[in-house]
Amino acid sequence: MCGRFTQKGNVKSLAELLGLPIPPTLAPRYNIAPSQRIACVRTNPQSATRECIDLKWGLVPSWAKDASIGNKMINARAETVADKPSFRKAFKQQRCVVLADGFYEWKREGKTKQPYYIRFKDQRPFCFAGLWERWENGPDGALETCAMLTIGPNALMEPIHHRMPVILQAQDFSTWLDPSIQDSQFLSSLLQPYPPEEMEAYAVSAIVNNPKNDSEACIQTLI
Repeated sequence: MCGRFTQKGNVKSLAELLGLPIPPTLAPRYNIAPSQRIACVRTNPQSATRECIDLKWGLVPSWAKDASIGNKMINARAETVADKPSFRKAFKQQRCVVLADGFYEWKREGKTKQPYYIRFKDQRPFCFAGLWERWENGPDGALETCAMLTIGPNALMEPIHHRMPVILQAQDFSTWLDPSIQDSQFLSSLLQPYPPEEMEAYAVSAIVNNPKNDSEACIQTLI
């Protein structure tokens, strides 16, 4: 699964690749956790233009009776997303990307779990493959939410964890964000473990275990 990530604010290069006319201004975040609002890019269903929008992390299907279901739906498995009732509509029509530049995963070492931080070696920002939904059954108006897709690990991640988030290749951004493309088999082919040669992982402090800790200290190499 993917349960924590970072987005440190530098998305100018991504904005151009994603077709955003104005790069969004984002505050640096070092320990983003489920249920929080996260910066995503999608195709607006009314205007058909790209937009950067904050969505609550934890997908609530439009047919859900209770929004609390989103607490269990922060990730969707790439291998089954096309068939799962909770995700298949969004997979066909409501895809988004999540702006990021690194993520955390925990490796079991004896009786403890050691957190690792994973990023690109050149520290460039990237996009997780995501899905979004709109839920209108609550008393406070519409709630828009999202989930991130996960896949089996690449060679870098395999010693750390058995899953990793899907990081999209830049050339696939436009395809993923085009709601007119609804061929599940073709879309599923975009969901692959990212090549490990461009990535690195290193141990970090256990302070990241608490989502209240949101500072640069979370990504410092553990000495």
